[in-house]
Amino acid sequence: MDVASEFRYRNPILNKDDVFIVISQSGETADTLAALRLAKSAGVHVIAITNCVGSTVSREADDIVYTWAGPEIAVASTKAYTTQLACLYMLALKAAHVRGTLDGAEYGRLLEELSALPDKVRQLLDDKTLIQKFVSRHFNKDKVFFIGRLFDSATSLECALKLKEVSYMHSEAFAAGELKHGPIALMDPATLVVATATQKEMYEKLASNIVEVKTRGAATLVITQDKEGAFKAAADEIFPIPDCDSAFAPILSIVPSQLFAYYCAVHRGIDPDKPRNLAKSVTVE
Repeated sequence: MDVASEFRYRNPILNKDDVFIVISQSGETADTLAALRLAKSAGVHVIAITNCVGSTVSREADDIVYTWAGPEIAVASTKAYTTQLACLYMLALKAAHVRGTLDGAEYGRLLEELSALPDKVRQLLDDKTLIQKFVSRHFNKDKVFFIGRLFDSATSLECALKLKEVSYMHSEAFAAGELKHGPIALMDPATLVVATATQKEMYEKLASNIVEVKTRGAATLVITQDKEGAFKAAADEIFPIPDCDSAFAPILSIVPSQLFAYYCAVHRGIDPDKPRNLAKSVTVE
């Protein structure tokens, strides 16, 4: 995986038997198009994941997977992330099934799990009051840090991005295991730490991380599937998310963080649909 804006400057190794996947909500992103064209010039097969039919990316790619997310009204789109992630899951499941690393029964089970996620997202949206109340107490923090382990570490990056985009609050994401290698120096009573915990085997380690930041005065929120109280003693607030296969948990765990960003913006008197300095499509590097 690589960032499109850096890809063509890294002297990438491209082979004709490779498959190159590009992701662009608008289908007009300049650096993504440049990466796509570099791959095609090397004879690589390009698959595009995009929301916009007829966009430049969709015309130039060899194959297209449309997210069908509907018109993007807000500049800092939230549905783009979840639909793109769902498309990547489907590609991964299909590839695993075709290659024989996922048998028919497991392939069918995981597809059913994926199909059940929209109802679970609706459940999260119906239970948003807890997030609203938590935000009302912490929207004025000087800095917000998102932490997680394994899949949750990647989700934390999107959480931090969304918060800074729509609320202008200083936010960063860290792999939870790296806290003691520097970031813990930033923890104080003006800090909020939001931890995402969907990987059961890492609950104990993450709970220890939360204790570390809490003892330094930081407020803490945990977004988790845990039903056994692994974080009850450590966190100030726990937002539960519905059970699902841990591989798909990032689609659910991102929703409370997107709500968190939305309500922070509202409490700070900012229009979350029209954040300053952002454009719907980045057409220049």
